[in-house]
Amino acid sequence: MSLSLEKAARRGVPSQIWGAGQARRLEWMRRFARLEGARILVDGCGIGIYMEALRTFTPHVHGLDIEADYLQTARARGLDLLVLGAAEALPYPSGSFDVVVSHEVIEHVADDRRAAAEMVRVLRPGGRILLFCPNRWFPFETHGHYWRGRYHFGNTPLINYLPGPLRHRLAPHVRAYSGRALRRLFHGLPVRVIAHLRLFPSFDRIGGRHPRLGRMLRLLHRLEGTPLDLMGLSHFLVLEKIR
Repeated sequence: MSLSLEKAARRGVPSQIWGAGQARRLEWMRRFARLEGARILVDGCGIGIYMEALRTFTPHVHGLDIEADYLQTARARGLDLLVLGAAEALPYPSGSFDVVVSHEVIEHVADDRRAAAEMVRVLRPGGRILLFCPNRWFPFETHGHYWRGRYHFGNTPLINYLPGPLRHRLAPHVRAYSGRALRRLFHGLPVRVIAHLRLFPSFDRIGGRHPRLGRMLRLLHRLEGTPLDLMGLSHFLVLEKIR
């Protein structure tokens, strides 16, 4: 497997461009956290796409990533306040941030429970975690799969519906969470759940090639907030530190 495919398997592919899907997620963040003037950590910042957007609200946007070349690209884009590190051992004092953004990252870390505890630790009391991660009941595994020792990048249908041990054989490189399993990561930590929503894709690529089809597919957004959003693409979990 090539180095680029190996990294895609281990880390996923960070957002490369700003589109309607990213803008929509930013709007969800704004609904549930005060961003203006806030000290924000983007935990797993990739090349800095969300950092750039958040800096329109505050200059105090910090970014951490485990991949040095992602950070190099972020610096080349004019970003600073960047640190090389792991989500399980955030190199910041306790209570450093008003907001911690974790966007499609926790599914890739070695120890997701430890990464959750670290997000809580660096948050000040009253601060909020804005966490996006894959939904186990979305019909496609978007991070690809392994078959006979080879990694196949791209969307794979129905893997997430398999029993856990079999799913892990096909997708050992990435987690997908049920709502209960996601909230369980924070059990015993000093946080309360403010909101737990699921969102559907924005189908930016399909819409770019086939605008009419893209508009039709985006009708799925109407299912958000209904029982049928059980099959949404991603969880959006908002937690507030209580002490």
